Amino acid sequence: MTHRLFTSWKLRGIELRNRICVAPMCQYSTPDGIARNWHMVHLGSRAVGGAGLVMAEASAVSPEGRISPRDLGIWNDAQGQALAPIVAFMKAQGAITAIQLAHAGRKASTQPPFLGGHPIAVGEEEGWEPAGPSAIPFSHSHTRPHAMNDRDLDKVRQDFVAAARRALEAGFEVAELHMAHGYLLHSFLSPISNQRTDDYGGSLENRMRLPLEITDAVRAIWPDHLPLWVRISATDWLPGGWDLEQSITLARALKKRGVDVIDCSSGGMTPDAVIPAGPGFQTPFASAIRRTVDIPTVAVGLITEAMQAEHILVTEQADAVALARELLRNPYWPLHAAHALGADAVAWPPPYDRARPRP
Repeated sequence: MTHRLFTSWKLRGIELRNRICVAPMCQYSTPDGIARNWHMVHLGSRAVGGAGLVMAEASAVSPEGRISPRDLGIWNDAQGQALAPIVAFMKAQGAITAIQLAHAGRKASTQPPFLGGHPIAVGEEEGWEPAGPSAIPFSHSHTRPHAMNDRDLDKVRQDFVAAARRALEAGFEVAELHMAHGYLLHSFLSPISNQRTDDYGGSLENRMRLPLEITDAVRAIWPDHLPLWVRISATDWLPGGWDLEQSITLARALKKRGVDVIDCSSGGMTPDAVIPAGPGFQTPFASAIRRTVDIPTVAVGLITEAMQAEHILVTEQADAVALARELLRNPYWPLHAAHALGADAVAWPPPYDRARPRP
């Protein structure tokens, strides 16, 4: 019996061995943005575990684009070079390698969650001034961002392109632009955080301008044989905010610009949004965008069971699934999912094969 979860997936010049993706998960585990042993083990073990695609966490395209002082970065050559051996190891295990390129925007300058997650004021605990489309803080306790001027916009476009070049040099096969979760590009999209009156604010066309300019710039240097993904928040879960209808318009524009996959998440615009989280709660967004725009989508959000993931794919709600916390709990989830579905032809790494459950 063929299981959709374990069929290959061809995108441009690459092919995933299955439709299980490791979602980008911030590790907050480097003081200088340089990947070290933690990232080799964290990312490498998920490649060993059988995922079709392993995506490195949100990697800051500039120092001011970090969420925290401990974020992974790709704003200098040393950071890109440190990722290269990790990428090579993941490829050797059969995984497609991906990286999420990100700028935290007005949500920058906070401590990692396991250190309290509190905002860091300018000049305190390595804090810095965040930037955003407008001078509207993420919450009452966050530092007020400065509204980005033309020089800032030029710099962030250049930063994304330079980061994409380093990712390519490191050997990554997929780049994903982070336009979700209230970070910089999402904050330009949403009328909640973008109250500009120039060409980058107001109408939907204007609010999409910077994200689309960055998409164009990255696609121009990302090779034609390699896919470009975009992660979006399909809704802010807020009245008057970004929503599915606008996401569909954005997805159409992204498709025209050579984006290959829309990675469908939601939320993150304000800390008080009421989000009806539950198993597969974001899958309907992936389904609607896939059906309406005719573009491949990835479903993400509380996907934990093999049959649940298989059902999403068999019913054509998405082309692949991305798992986050479940893969933190169990890096070998794909191998166990294959056994649960009876797809026992899926190969285990030879050193682990003696432990493979038998039919």
